This record gives sequence, structure tokens and C-alpha cells, in this order.
Amino acid sequence: MSLYDPGAAADGTAARVALWRALHVEIDAAPHVLEDTLGLRLLAPQAGWRRQGDMHPLRTRRSRASVVARARFVEDEVTEAQNRRGVVQYVILGAGLDTFAQRKPDMASRLRVFELDRPQHQAWKRRRLIEEGLGIPSWLHFVPVDFDAGDSWREGLAAAGFDGGRPAVIASTGVSMYLTREAIAATLAEAASLAQGTTLIMSFMLPPALAAPSERAGLRQAEKGARARGTPFVSLLAPAQALALATEAGFKKARCVGPQELYQRYFADRTDDLRPSSAEELLVASN
Repeated sequence: MSLYDPGAAADGTAARVALWRALHVEIDAAPHVLEDTLGLRLLAPQAGWRRQGDMHPLRTRRSRASVVARARFVEDEVTEAQNRRGVVQYVILGAGLDTFAQRKPDMASRLRVFELDRPQHQAWKRRRLIEEGLGIPSWLHFVPVDFDAGDSWREGLAAAGFDGGRPAVIASTGVSMYLTREAIAATLAEAASLAQGTTLIMSFMLPPALAAPSERAGLRQAEKGARARGTPFVSLLAPAQALALATEAGFKKARCVGPQELYQRYFADRTDDLRPSSAEELLVASN
């Protein structure tokens, strides 16, 4: 068993992301793009987790940078939507070990935060939050959705008190590569049908041929590892394909945010050459 995946309690991919976020704080130089060690605290991994291959400081640095950059970008977009447009609903699809609500309570308490994930993973997370004394505030809503069984996340949101007449920011990061093209299109269409002023931010992985040559071998190895874990990469998208899916879903505006833009926003002043992977981009779409 993995040193950091407590059986079926927390999804292994979510655990890996949470620990990369913690590693950024532990081993990358300040200033940090994202300050998040709470996922590590919730996981309470066995000693030696930092020595695992997928935690290697050098081999994982670009993936680690992508993980913190996309999280920071989403949270910056939520802040802007709240301050400039009065958006007060934030939906996280496949929330995993996201800790926005715990890290930024002053901001989050002025929102209604909806975390969607598989029921068993949410039950474990709720328990760990309570055990660690972090609690579950009234404005944080856990919405159990079994995506594999075809549950409607819109129906789950409505049952949790989501106001379909008001706009929201919807985030889906680190998920799309595991979904079919049809499932991605359905998610986009549901998001596009929400109230005007809604923004969706979705990360997507590029085919290895579109990544920097220096990263292609590592990406193929990541694909191999994902298959071995039983969570194969299903959909790898070129930016033009992601934009087409957004347009077909009904979004009026859509753009892709690539690694160079993220680098300029969050890494340009660093001296350690930390930069996000060339194999992942963000789709930002609004209706």
C-alpha cells in the first residue's frame, strides 16, 4: 500500500496533489505560489512518504508547479468574481483534498462553497476535518456525487441549496484527463446552462506531442503509471479542441491559459527556474 494513500479513504490522485502542494512549501524557495500544508495534515502519511518516486524533488518539480499554479489561478479568479461582480457561489468539482475553505476562512465565509466528490471520499474528509479540530462551517457544503455511476452534479447542487438563478465560479482541475470526451462535453453543457455570469475553469492535459520535448518521456511514463493504477488517461486535448468543446456547450466566451501565462503571473520573479509543466493548460469559459 502507498505510504500516503489510506486505502480507499482518500483518492490516490487527490492525495498526490495535496502532497505536491505541501512539498512546494517545504522544498521550494519563498515566495510560495500557494501556501497549503493542510492536505498533508489531513492525510497524516506514514514516515518516508517524501522518498517515494512520485515525490522526487527534481522529477516532480514541473508537475508540482502546475498544481500550485492552477490552484492559485482558480482562487484568484474566485476573488475577482466576488469583489468585482458580486459572485458568491463557488463550486469545486472533484474537490478531493482542496483546502480553500480552511485556508481562507475570511474570504470563504462570504461565499457559499460547494465541494463535490465521491461519497466515501467526502465522508473520510469530513471525519478528518473534525478530528483535526478544523470543523465544517455552515457555508461549506459537501455534495456527494458518484460521477462513475452517472449521478447529476446539478441535481446534487440543487439539493444542497445552490441557487440556480445566481452565477457561480465552477472549478474542475486535475479531472478531465480521466473522463471521456462525452463526459467533459456534458459537464461543460451543464455549467454553461447556469445563470449568466457563471465562469468555468477546467484544467486539461495535452497530448505528449504538444508538450516540450524535454517533458515527453515523463508524460508517457505518467500515462503508463495511471494505467497501472487503474485510472488511465482517457482524454488528452489540444487547446483548439478544448475551446471547441466550450463553444459547442454554449459558452459565449472561452480562452486557454497556458503555462507561459501562468509563469508570467506567478513565477517570473523567481531565481530557481521553477515553472509549470508545458503539458497542462486551463480552459476559462463564461456564459
